[in-house]
Amino acid sequence: MAAGPGATTDTDPAAGAGEEEGEHVKPFTPEKAKEIVMSLQQPAIFCNMVFDWPARHWTAKYLSEVLHGKQVRFRMGMKSTDTVPQFETTCSYVQATIEEFLAWNCDHSGISGPFRDYDHSKFWAYADYKYFVSLFEDKTDIFQDVIWSDFGFPGRNGRESTLWIGSLGAHTPCHLDSYGCNLVFQVQGRKRWHLFPPEDTPFLYPTRIPYEESSVFSKVNAVNPDLKRFPQFQKARRHVVTLSPGQVLFVPRHWWHYVECTDPVTVSINSWIELEEDHQARVEEAITRMLVCALKSAEDPHNTRAWLNPTEVEETSHEVNCRYLNGAISAFYDHSRTSKVVETQELKTNGEDMKKDELNVHHLMEVEQTGSQNLTLETLKQEAAGPFGPDLLPVLPSSEKPPSERGGIFENDDKDFVGKGGEHFGKLHCTKRQRRMSKSENATVEQIASNHAAAPSQTFISTDDVLDCLVNPQVTKIVAQLLIQGRSL
Repeated sequence: MAAGPGATTDTDPAAGAGEEEGEHVKPFTPEKAKEIVMSLQQPAIFCNMVFDWPARHWTAKYLSEVLHGKQVRFRMGMKSTDTVPQFETTCSYVQATIEEFLAWNCDHSGISGPFRDYDHSKFWAYADYKYFVSLFEDKTDIFQDVIWSDFGFPGRNGRESTLWIGSLGAHTPCHLDSYGCNLVFQVQGRKRWHLFPPEDTPFLYPTRIPYEESSVFSKVNAVNPDLKRFPQFQKARRHVVTLSPGQVLFVPRHWWHYVECTDPVTVSINSWIELEEDHQARVEEAITRMLVCALKSAEDPHNTRAWLNPTEVEETSHEVNCRYLNGAISAFYDHSRTSKVVETQELKTNGEDMKKDELNVHHLMEVEQTGSQNLTLETLKQEAAGPFGPDLLPVLPSSEKPPSERGGIFENDDKDFVGKGGEHFGKLHCTKRQRRMSKSENATVEQIASNHAAAPSQTFISTDDVLDCLVNPQVTKIVAQLLIQGRSL
């Protein structure tokens, strides 16, 4: 594995890849790491946190030996520069062993076996979304090789993790995850991450077709956008980082991401961390599922492949989806009742803490009034800087154009970054930021309408056009809140 202290910039791919063999002290305790994960609103790279994980040796070659003879499904995509995203519904699929994948990836001539129809110069392969529970069902001891407890989540290991193995050019379309936040451990090779903040969602032209529970896709090819069709995308603030072996990327809740493999073979492991906001998000997802399945099934009952992502294997009948929605709402109320009991027990303690905070504020005012303004400003600067340092690096905004537009790779622009640490990143904060942006009552309607302004000459309204409005994330949030309030009256 490569070694170094920090996150890779696109101009220095070898920098900051891992750790020195002699190091044994991690820069963050599990408690501090969890505090960062649960409060940070900016994507960031953890360094020097996994040097003792057995999983750091999980190269594709090693995994081919562990999973000897076991077939996994590879998604096959084209190495093209099309402006249309390569959604999973448009890809081919191959059942093959990791040995066969490595042989195809290394020997580019006269290949036989399951990859024989795929020219390596034209195709990439991606074994993605491979859950450890099913992948290593007869080798459960291997779960212990992944130690998410180092990030403050006791008992979390490979059982709650997913494996990704890809060739050069393999990628996931730009999307956001409806649930949780994300920790990604890079094991082999490098991956470039293009990230966009949640408040830029209107500029990403969100869609739920293809449908996959918990994934909201963008209609835009993030690395080769069609700006004539999607002009608002120019307003989206892109953050770019290349993740190297030994690093762990933190992706906050609802950050959009497009991920591409930039080395011949890449291996990474991730785990989605549950958050308080997920309880309402599941209600929103159930509403989305009901509407998408009802309308798309009615449109063409015999062709689910065109709109249902291959990762979705559950039934899509209206009866099942109704049970799904009712279950999500019931779970929300069960959690709310439990939370209220805990809040009541902690009310006295919180009140005392608030009094302490008030005293601290008064103290700061007194310091300013007595002429110690420099000290106060220095303290505020330190707080604004957040927890960043040599072992926690922010993923910075990029002012550069996509590679397809300028023929190069991204560079980070330090001047655009303002760190925000210590505040919980969740539904309330996002809503406040969106409200600051939306200064008129029609802002939401305008944002949704912008998704359809790309082709003004097209008069035909399709089912997908209707769904893009009905299940827009902003709309389903309102519907979920109305359903929840209706049940509580």
